[in-house]
Amino acid sequence: MKRRSVYMFVILFLSLFACKQKPVPVGHQTLKVDAPFEMPEIIYPDFSACEEFVITDFGAVQDNRQNTSAAIAKAIDAASISGGTVIVPEGEWLCGKIHLKSNVNLHLKKGAVLLFSDNPEDYLPAVYTTWEGMECYNYSPLIYAYECKNVGISGEGVLKAKMDLWEVWFARPPAHMNSLKRLYEMASTDVPVEERQMVNDTANLRPHFIQFNRCENVLLDGFTITNSPFWTIHPYLCKNVVVRNLNVFAHGHNNDGVDPEMSQNMLIENCVFDQGDDAIAVKSGRNQDAWRLNTPTKNLVIRNCMVKNGHQLLAIGSEMSGGVENVYMDSCTVADGASMFHLVYLKTNERRGGFIKNIFVKNIKADSVSKGVLGIETDVLYQWRDLVPTYERRLTSISDIHLENFEVNKVQFVSRILGDEELPVKNVFLKNISVKNVEAEDYIHKNVINFRRED
Repeated sequence: MKRRSVYMFVILFLSLFACKQKPVPVGHQTLKVDAPFEMPEIIYPDFSACEEFVITDFGAVQDNRQNTSAAIAKAIDAASISGGTVIVPEGEWLCGKIHLKSNVNLHLKKGAVLLFSDNPEDYLPAVYTTWEGMECYNYSPLIYAYECKNVGISGEGVLKAKMDLWEVWFARPPAHMNSLKRLYEMASTDVPVEERQMVNDTANLRPHFIQFNRCENVLLDGFTITNSPFWTIHPYLCKNVVVRNLNVFAHGHNNDGVDPEMSQNMLIENCVFDQGDDAIAVKSGRNQDAWRLNTPTKNLVIRNCMVKNGHQLLAIGSEMSGGVENVYMDSCTVADGASMFHLVYLKTNERRGGFIKNIFVKNIKADSVSKGVLGIETDVLYQWRDLVPTYERRLTSISDIHLENFEVNKVQFVSRILGDEELPVKNVFLKNISVKNVEAEDYIHKNVINFRRED
């Protein structure tokens, strides 16, 4: 009897001790990525051993936006204390905005759908965000993280946006354009960002779907995105970002797939993009804001991705005033029958300044594109040409562009490079570019120094 009592005491002691163990903190993985430039190891979070927080334990109810939104926020608060994973179980869950915190992973179980409201009121109060390269206070992105470290979204579920209201906002009536003009003028004259309040009845500046703003160690892995009010995935002023195994579908206005902006040390791999705008659009801010922030987009690798539709496979600009360097795209494919303008397109104008250099694109396969393999244009202003004046003129230096091992069935041209007379494009190298049918002419070039093609 005595021996049994001692045994029971030991078991009780160990049980109590186990209950009081500190939760396992967020771990880290390091990833070495091959590139034709010096690429730092990428650090990203590992939540595999962390505690899980299921949103139904915090009051989530299907078809109840208010309860589910509140439950997700409470689960995030709890998970952030020591690090953890917020679990969205199978089923469709209507919700409003989600604000992530450091050391939190939002995990979507297979069969889970987070359906985001299209009521603008659900994305207030306004947050510190951006609109096409200009900083401002606007509606919160549907999923938003600000100054977070070790943060992620994972799982086999779906993030989906209701679109009824946002589709109405796709239009750009005069009131909307006047609000854009007002924001441009504030950014151009260094009005403090806190005073750039863009939430009103006429601006209709649609929110991003996902924006990680000034975050470090970010992981997006495995889920599907369906529809988006604006840019779909927007890492802004981030370091150490891994985006992989995503399936992204968004065919609305400005529906880029992923927009790395003033972000560094980033990998995008094994993703499928089906977009109404550019598939992968590399950016680095617009004009005075970007000159102030002075942070180039740098050390970006994109590999093993499929694009079903998109204006460009890889776009750089036109918001690129902070500079873009060290970008490597490898082994990506454009689906047969895809709607696409260019495979690689660099765009800027006399207001941007900045630079584009060390761009490497290899091993690309495509059926046909409506324009060309490579496009470089230095006078792309869209509606801004006549909407606002040039406050300060700065040209963009473009150099060291390398394209190699392309297989394409049909294009209008192989390369069209329209450089600036004062600052020509330099050092463009094409190697093993196989195009079966060129409908117009191989090269349309203006103000280019040291262009070479080798077969």
